[in-house]
Amino acid sequence: MLCSSSAPCEEEGNDLNRPASAVEGPVHAIATPKPTLLFAIASDDVEQVRQVLDSGEAGPNDPVGPQSALAFTLTNDKLVHKNEIVKTLLAYGADPSVLRDPVLNPAANVEDGHAGPPPETTLQGMDPATRYFVSRADTSHTRQTSRLIYRSFFRPLTRVRYDVVGQDWALEQLFRVLSIHSQRLAVAPIVVLLCGPSGHGKSLLARKFGSLLEVPTHTVNMTTLRSTHDIWQSYSMSPYEEPSSGTLAEFLLENEGKRCVVVLDEIEKTKDQKALWSLLMPWELGRCTLEAGKRHVDVRNVIWLGTSNIGHELVFDHHRDRLEPDMQMAREEYHQLMELLRPRVSDCLGASLLSRVTTVLPFIPFTLEEKKAIAAEAVYSLGGDAARALSPQEVEAVVMQALPDYVAGEGARSLHRAISNQLVDAL
Repeated sequence: MLCSSSAPCEEEGNDLNRPASAVEGPVHAIATPKPTLLFAIASDDVEQVRQVLDSGEAGPNDPVGPQSALAFTLTNDKLVHKNEIVKTLLAYGADPSVLRDPVLNPAANVEDGHAGPPPETTLQGMDPATRYFVSRADTSHTRQTSRLIYRSFFRPLTRVRYDVVGQDWALEQLFRVLSIHSQRLAVAPIVVLLCGPSGHGKSLLARKFGSLLEVPTHTVNMTTLRSTHDIWQSYSMSPYEEPSSGTLAEFLLENEGKRCVVVLDEIEKTKDQKALWSLLMPWELGRCTLEAGKRHVDVRNVIWLGTSNIGHELVFDHHRDRLEPDMQMAREEYHQLMELLRPRVSDCLGASLLSRVTTVLPFIPFTLEEKKAIAAEAVYSLGGDAARALSPQEVEAVVMQALPDYVAGEGARSLHRAISNQLVDAL
């Protein structure tokens, strides 16, 4: 199925979890609005908007009065959490092309008598973060990538592009791998290594994976392992999860045969590489022995995600050698980087282990627009309600002042630090 810029694809134009039986009527400017979505947006409650869309009572492209839900949100100057609500609507499939539709985005009268779309609904009138996410949702690449896992269990993962800035090619490759497995075209378990420089979204993607799929997640801090047996006795140590009283072995037994996620954080920093040997059988056969003499445990439906800084220098070298390093990387360039990175990971973790890894995904440096989006997001997260009261132009001014303090080796963390310093003066 082909998509046009003026018509939303099926997967982008409908709620990701909406019941298949739900039938939408024609959209008209005078159509009766879905009050639950209207009230959720007007209440400035991001979680309520998410609940309404999850329930299927309303879709992200339903009209809200004479406007689309997206246009209504962008033009409502009383919303403190406007940026988050816009991202939520986009994550559930809101079609940005409605902003170019005079029926669903009625013209605003300008003082000189020229009629045009409301300034807040134009890219020029948005703050850098909103502009980035609206533009991202409006590309054919976004729609094409979504189709890879559209009819699979993994479909909710398409929302991750509104949590993670950049890494479009890594997401495309990830969705391709998941599509292959969802069609039962592969028999080995899914093992994905996210590699590259710090601060570029590896841990964020790994953290969001299980929550978006609504499946259990267990995170192992691999720096603590000392022997091959340690991995099964490791407690989940993610600061973003509830404290765990269960080991990885108990987690796998409790979720045997079910879909779940195991995150192996900083996998290359294991003190003794022998500690990784116990992963050979589960990664190849989907079976593991937690204790000598015990039965095998079925782990075929486990998704194994490893994060690592392996290859960070290679990634930066490749970036510097590009003809236009500040522009978006082409798919062919990314595939070339993947081919260069895999041998580097093999040298570090061993060919035996890597031969059982489904794919190695390099995380690459941010473009200028991605840096600006990250910085704008930091303005909102660090500045709170006071920062959300800033105009898009004021947010952009703070962002531009922070960009010179960006440190490539630290990634997003350096932008958060720079914005924190700027907010002391701006607020």
